[in-house]
Amino acid sequence: MENETKSTEQQHQNVTRAAGVVSIAVMVSRILGLARETVIGYYFSSRVSADAFYLAFRIPNFLRDMFGEGILSKAFITTFLATEAEDGETAAWNLANRIFNLTFLVLIGITALGIVFAPIVVDVLARDDFNESLDTVEHFGFDSKVELAIYLTQLMFPYLLFVSFAAIAMGLLNSKGRFGIPACASAFFNVSSLAIGIGGYYVCPLLDIHPVTGMAFGVIIGGILQFLIQVPSMSRVGFRYHPMLSLRDPRVLQVLHLIGPAVLGVAAVQVNLLTNTFFITSDSGWLTWITRAYRVMHLPIGIFGVAISTVALPQLARLATAGETENFRKAISYALRLMLVLTIPAAIGLMALSEPICRLLYEWGATVEEDTIGTAGILFIYAFGLCGFSALKIVTDGFYAYKDIRAPVIVSICAVTLNICLNYLFIFRGFFLDPRAVVFSTVLTVTLNCAILLLLLRRKVGGLGLRAVVPLTLKILTASVVMGFLCWLINAVIESGWLGTEGIIPRTIGVFVPIGLGLIALAGMYKFLKVSEFDDILNIFKQRLGK
Repeated sequence: MENETKSTEQQHQNVTRAAGVVSIAVMVSRILGLARETVIGYYFSSRVSADAFYLAFRIPNFLRDMFGEGILSKAFITTFLATEAEDGETAAWNLANRIFNLTFLVLIGITALGIVFAPIVVDVLARDDFNESLDTVEHFGFDSKVELAIYLTQLMFPYLLFVSFAAIAMGLLNSKGRFGIPACASAFFNVSSLAIGIGGYYVCPLLDIHPVTGMAFGVIIGGILQFLIQVPSMSRVGFRYHPMLSLRDPRVLQVLHLIGPAVLGVAAVQVNLLTNTFFITSDSGWLTWITRAYRVMHLPIGIFGVAISTVALPQLARLATAGETENFRKAISYALRLMLVLTIPAAIGLMALSEPICRLLYEWGATVEEDTIGTAGILFIYAFGLCGFSALKIVTDGFYAYKDIRAPVIVSICAVTLNICLNYLFIFRGFFLDPRAVVFSTVLTVTLNCAILLLLLRRKVGGLGLRAVVPLTLKILTASVVMGFLCWLINAVIESGWLGTEGIIPRTIGVFVPIGLGLIALAGMYKFLKVSEFDDILNIFKQRLGK
């Protein structure tokens, strides 16, 4: 019994330690992503070029989220680990080669179709009001903002191929316990798109090309770098490329079986985002506001939700394959508790500082105060769904570890349907003609999706220790509310009574001083309320500093 307890504690430490490594790497990447959004906001108007770029990027990026970083990576990890455990390492490497080659052939076809049918897809997603502003588009040979979006979509579609390779590489390295390099890979994407995007803004007009084209080229080069940076690590863990392909291999069929019907099963968020596009092109600027708000919320999702999910999935897959149900329950319960300790304070912090954060990040150059207010209002609503977005990744991983995709498929189809119905009522029927309505429907459906899947997973494995989560959640909420009120109060004093909001220094102080003092208050409250998961996080940091 004592050995089992030590084993469980060791597993928790391993998850926390690896999640910390991934969190730091993802945080760097997400900050660079925010820097990229700041650059877009500075150089490109939300009602013209930025709208067109975000609409164009949303289409291949949707497929990336669906097939690349979502289903493909998860299906590969679970099958790769099972193959290695049951058939040996050579069989696992052969599976990796076959999946790489099959992915290449399939995505070449999808990319070609995407380029050919881009005009039809963009026309379907963009409503008439989307073409309201044309002033800076016509100078570069485009008659409308939709034409610019079509051009950018066709240009960026090859990005899908390279970023899907990067997702398989990430799955392979995560399966081998390597988390740092895969988590850092997306930083190279952001650096590339940032540097090439800025350069393109100045160079492209000299060649009579629209300046936003530089951002599109940055996306493609970034996707290539995101894959190539992982290749040396793949070689070090033992992968060697071979041009082998088989559709009859049972393990390949297992991956395809997991991918095929699970498109909606693990990608409710991405499906909602794409279907929302049709509704948020009802007015110029809405698409840009929602994209920027989601990018800010993506920072804590990436640092906490994605990091914990990335580390937890290989462990859950091993426990499920070995039939260790009790340890599986403990592992997923701990992952959920760790996620709540981190995401609830982040959500309340975003609510308290939504406008100062958006002003600091985006209100420069072509972005005006109206954009800041619109983006901040959307970010406030998004924050309510932060726990749901993050927990959904972990709960879905629980089903994937057991190779069970039926429940996620059914629940997610219902969630997407509900989201579309709510958007129709809010936007088309005029019940709530506001971009926040689209975000509210997404937050609601994703949260319901997560809650239902959690109950189904609990029934599947015979309990997840959720009773212990209720008092923990109350402690976290108490500490987070204190932190949030302190952040709001300090920001109000700085902006209204001391420095104001003009200039980068006052804005930076108005955001980071409240965050810093709020984190100190949160840590004090966690220690006072005896939140053990927070102690685990502190112990990992102490060990790192000791080394």
